[in-house]
Amino acid sequence: SLELEEPRMFRVLLHNDDYTSMDFVVDVLMHIFHKNAMEAEKIMIEIHEKGIGVCGVYSFEIAQTKAEQVKQKAKQNGFPLLATIQEDSSL
Repeated sequence: SLELEEPRMFRVLLHNDDYTSMDFVVDVLMHIFHKNAMEAEKIMIEIHEKGIGVCGVYSFEIAQTKAEQVKQKAKQNGFPLLATIQEDSSL
């Protein structure tokens, strides 16, 4: 029998910087990653304190799309907010 390979999953990470406002990060988490206000606040604080935070784990295409949406939204608002994707190895 053929082993079905688990689809690889990818984390979308947001990186802290000195310019992006906390409110904007919360906004991104709520609108792009569909977090509620409490979750968004918690992730934003993690990004602020640790320099990086996980926004969610998705298939490659979705992770890539969300990272791209962050980039566009940040650019429109004049913020250098960076989102990257990383293979999730916690399976």
